[in-house]
Amino acid sequence: MNAGREPGKVRAQAAAWAMGGILLLAAAPAAFAHRVERKFDVSIRPVVMVHNDNGRITVKSWQKNEIQVVSEHASDKVEVDVEQRGNRIDITTHVLNQSVTPAELKADFEISVPEETELQIRNDAGMVVVERVSGDLTFETVLADVKLEEVAGYLVVKTVSGSLVCVRCAGRIEVNSISGNLRLIQPISPNVRAQTYSGSIFFDGDFLPGGAYVLKNHRGPIEVRYTESDSFDLRATSIYGKVDREPSLTLTPPSHERRTTPGISNSLFGTFNSGAARVELTSFSGTISIRKR
Repeated sequence: MNAGREPGKVRAQAAAWAMGGILLLAAAPAAFAHRVERKFDVSIRPVVMVHNDNGRITVKSWQKNEIQVVSEHASDKVEVDVEQRGNRIDITTHVLNQSVTPAELKADFEISVPEETELQIRNDAGMVVVERVSGDLTFETVLADVKLEEVAGYLVVKTVSGSLVCVRCAGRIEVNSISGNLRLIQPISPNVRAQTYSGSIFFDGDFLPGGAYVLKNHRGPIEVRYTESDSFDLRATSIYGKVDREPSLTLTPPSHERRTTPGISNSLFGTFNSGAARVELTSFSGTISIRKR
């Protein structure tokens, strides 16, 4: 008797499992219900412009004379347009329903470009990651963090509270933020200007001969690392904070900390080695640290 009922039990169990799977699929939200994938042939030094409200934008170079854009988003309340206009690719996320929530605004992008490509990216929230791209590179964010690695050219970053991590970036670097933290690690640049109101600034790289390095904030810490082979003229001032230097740092004329008005200004001036580069560190109330690498 048991053997006779076994096939029926198996069929019943299989049906139950299948129904359960259907219910689970129906209940689970579509993580990325909308996917757009486009490829475009381009000539030398194309331009890519991205305007997105929320999400992760990843741009990497490859050895092809074409641009590939892959976008994914879950909500029906937004749509992604990707268009080619000559040698320029425009990528835009449009809001279709004004009742959209921040989560429904989310659209992620993976973009592959030739190594020499101009980028203009605006991403209000989320993350921007760019690797091994050379050209004029401009990034604007509100909350989104920016991470750049081995990029080169004329680099401009503007954020409200988004942070910046720039690893082995080459060329001219200009960074402005209100409260974002800025980290410049092993930059290869003769011209660095970085400013944040309340964020921290960390610089660990070589000071190239003839270069100018200007780091400013209002109340966050500023830390600079140097090596014995570096050569620079130093001017470090914190109005209501302090300047903390490496004990072995010897500046000529003799290093001195002075207060132009008692209890108000703490400064350090002098030349290290032959003074081939110019280093200016300024804060209103933050601590400026100069440390040996």
